[in-house]
Amino acid sequence: MELVFLGTSGCVPTEKRNLSAIFLDYMNEYFLFDCGEGTQRQMRIAGINFMKIGHILITHLHADHFLGLGGMIQSMDFMERVPPLDIYGPRGLKETIDHMLSMGTFKLDSLKLNIHEVDEGEVLKGDRYKITCVRTKHTANSLAYCFEENSKRKFLKEKALALGIPEGRLFSRLQRGRVVEFNGKEFSPEDVLSKPIPGRRVVYSGDTRICKAVEMLARNADVLIHDGTFSHKDIESLKKADHATVKQAAELAKRAEVKKLYLTHISQRYPDPKPLEEEAREVFPDSYIAEDFMRVKIPVHDLES
Repeated sequence: MELVFLGTSGCVPTEKRNLSAIFLDYMNEYFLFDCGEGTQRQMRIAGINFMKIGHILITHLHADHFLGLGGMIQSMDFMERVPPLDIYGPRGLKETIDHMLSMGTFKLDSLKLNIHEVDEGEVLKGDRYKITCVRTKHTANSLAYCFEENSKRKFLKEKALALGIPEGRLFSRLQRGRVVEFNGKEFSPEDVLSKPIPGRRVVYSGDTRICKAVEMLARNADVLIHDGTFSHKDIESLKKADHATVKQAAELAKRAEVKKLYLTHISQRYPDPKPLEEEAREVFPDSYIAEDFMRVKIPVHDLES
């Protein structure tokens, strides 16, 4: 599993930061969270084939989080993409995309769009994962997403051998969940499999004030990507801003006991991210200011994780 930050700026792009977009590669299945203006170009620079994206998930309908959809959809259509594209987001997404596709002479020739307006709960489910969402404190319909890998059980070869089961086809059957018989005894997968190992979890807050829903969603996550628009030093002048400071996000990460925190949606007022990172690390040491084209690999869990 790998994350690539394609856009880490606040609502205005800078020379070094594009608008919000985060790419997730899970076993060669491609997901995109938010799609700010210029995202498809960012993907080209990063060496990511945007034609392979299967699912795009939009956190809310502010332009800096979705305006790149129009160009990407048009490029996919121009390049005669055949598989349909699934786009998920809050209420109002379908009307927004309809307006986008009606501008000028924009007309789809081959690409089919499946647009899903979602609320809290399960968004989609794959064979090895699921994605859920909760409401956040930003707009009326803003969402945070959690990508969660299914739990798994490890085959304990030493235990199987100790039970007298010979290595070979019987091992394979047990790994596939089947009961086997050897020397007049039956053995079930329960006899040779570990306890369930929790899957990897990535949570993306989108734009939000600190809220309990995101904290609960992020509980024990491998990675929390959280709004860190401002320094806490500016808190008094930002009482009406529907965003979080890096210190607030770090405090949430600490309470949620996440493994790593990546702060994004960085305001243009902070050209040097180092002081922001230091501010967050005073509270939560595993805090990082996300940068455009930063790549984060999330290792597979083992029995000790």
